[in-house]
Formats: sequence, C-alpha cells, structure tokens
Amino acid sequence: MNDDIIVRNSLKAWFLAARPKTLSGAAVPVMIGLALAFKEITENQFNWIPALLCLLFAFVMQIDANFINDLFDFKKGNDNETRLGPARACAQGWIAPSSMFKAIVLTTLTACIIGFPLIFYGGIRLILIGLLCVIFCFLYTTYLSYHGLGDLLVLVFFGLIPVCIPYYILTHTISLLVVIASIACGLVIDTLLIVNNYRDYDNDKQVGKNTLIVKIGLKKGGLFYFLSGATAVTLGAIYVIYGYTLAFFLPLIYLILHYHTYQIMICIHKGKALNMVLGKTAFNMLAYGVLTTLGIILSSLLPL
Repeated sequence: MNDDIIVRNSLKAWFLAARPKTLSGAAVPVMIGLALAFKEITENQFNWIPALLCLLFAFVMQIDANFINDLFDFKKGNDNETRLGPARACAQGWIAPSSMFKAIVLTTLTACIIGFPLIFYGGIRLILIGLLCVIFCFLYTTYLSYHGLGDLLVLVFFGLIPVCIPYYILTHTISLLVVIASIACGLVIDTLLIVNNYRDYDNDKQVGKNTLIVKIGLKKGGLFYFLSGATAVTLGAIYVIYGYTLAFFLPLIYLILHYHTYQIMICIHKGKALNMVLGKTAFNMLAYGVLTTLGIILSSLLPL
C-alpha cells in the first residue's frame, strides 16, 4: 500500500484503520454460537433480532479494538520503522491521534447502544458481560498484551463469550457442548494472534512487549501455532457425541490447510514474508468457522 495516496482523515484512511479483514474473527464465534442455538430451537422460534444484534456488536467491538490498538501502540512507540506488519493509520499519519481518540469514544458508545437491547432477551446480567468486553478491549492493548496475556484474552473474548452468550440469549441455557465449542473456536482464532506475534518477535522484544511468543521463543512459538489449531479440531470430536457429525468431519479440511500454513511459517521463519502467513491464517480461520457452522446446520437437517 502506497501511503502517499491516502489523504489524512479520509474515508479510505478510516477504512484501513478499521482493518476490515479482521472482522471475520468477530463473525466466526458468533456464527458458531447462533448455529448451535438454531439446532436447539425450531426455525419459527429463532429470533433474528438478538442474533443480528450479537453479530453487529461483535463487529463494532472489533473495530473499536483495532482503533485502540492503532492509537496506543503508536503512543507506546511499538509501531516504529522496524515494524514488519501492515501499516497503521496513526503511525503513517493517515489519521491524527486526536481524531482516533474521538473515533474510539464513538465506536465504544455505538457498541454499548447496540448491545443494550440484548438485556431484554438475555437478562440484566448481560450488562456486566458488555462492560467486561469494553474494559478488556482497552486493557488488551494498553497492558495485558505487553505481559503475555493476549492469548488468554482471545480464548475468552473470541471464544467463550461470543459463542456462549449468543447461544444463551436465544436458548436461555448453556451446555458442555457449547463451552467446548467455544474453547475450540478461541484456539483457532488465537492462531491469528500467534502468527502476528511470531512475525513481530524481534520488534516486540526490542520495545519490551513480552508476548507469549517472546517468552517461549520462536521454535516453541511455531509449535504452539500448530497445536492450537490441531487441539481445536480434536476438541471438535464432542460434536459427534452430540449428534453433529459433520461439524467434526468438515473442519478436518481446516486442519489440512492449517498444517500447510504452519509448514510455510516455519520455513519463512522471519521477515515481512510472514504477512503472507498472516493472510493464510485469516483465511483458514474463516474456513473453520464456515465449515463448523455448515456442519452444525447440515447435521441438524440431515439424518446422519
């Protein structure tokens, strides 16, 4: 991307700052949670209003997290000239830090407005869940990611919460299947963070950002990447127990893609070329979500 064609504070600048490619990470867990809920209730009882609100809330919170990451990493000096990843809006001067701060306030308020009606479907306790989403959205970039806790947050906020909460809102129950499915989903989405931190190992180490990859090193970090995806597929065996046979077998395609991407990652090892692995990982993650969701729905419709 040639940054000289991007006008400061332009629509294109904001579009790039929102990082639309990351929205699949917000969509995948909600898709799985809604698909599981769809199986548990009849089509006529499935309420599309809270389902769409959950999806929209996830999208806006993801954009909010991207804005926060852009601004605060810039302020901490992490997005410097040694950065290997895609260009960031504040660091490139596409968006003024003051404008980014205002955008963060706006997206945070928008997410709260979107999420508030969900209490009428899932109860007052959802306010606490929403507050936790907002608080940890800020804490991730400003503190927790610098202390190796980013992967744990992904497991919670891209796994447990966005799978279990939509399911609970629509069914008012939680089962072991949903919890295990949410953990598997979180592990798959964490592969995106892992390869991102794997690529940024040298830069993160230099600026004192002690990600889990910095703590365990590149060799173990690469293995961690593969095992996260493989463990997720293994956990998917629980789908067979609950009668969602295809929800286990279809994601085996993801495992093949994931292993191939892992081989590419460890061969490249370092440098900007790892951005290609980041793109492949994002595609694999979306493939997992689509295959799992499709497997759940087909298992619900077909006598297997």
